[in-house]
Amino acid sequence: QVQLVESGGGLVQPGGSLRLSCAASGFTGGSYTLSWHRQAPGKEREEVAAITSAGHNTRYADFVKGRFTISRDSAKNTVSLQMNSLNPEDTAVYYCSSRYYGRDYWGQGTQVTVSS
Repeated sequence: QVQLVESGGGLVQPGGSLRLSCAASGFTGGSYTLSWHRQAPGKEREEVAAITSAGHNTRYADFVKGRFTISRDSAKNTVSLQMNSLNPEDTAVYYCSSRYYGRDYWGQGTQVTVSS
């Protein structure tokens, strides 16, 4: 059973930085994608960034390009999201997700609040 556990959310001032981490477990071989999504109040969940299991390919939503960086530590089986230059519009619950053999798995989410 794939399990994803996020950590690292919190309150940060505009212009500040946060680093989210996701501990992934339960994969039994093959390739998969790990991604970060977010959902703000009253809005639909949207993908923020994604990375392949080997860490060779990444993609980013336009609204975070140049500010956020997704990375993968295969040895620790974690995926991280470094978020810089945060603004209030980045306030949301951030979810770690994985697509594995055609099925989507989700973590419980971690709150990120950008406010002065």
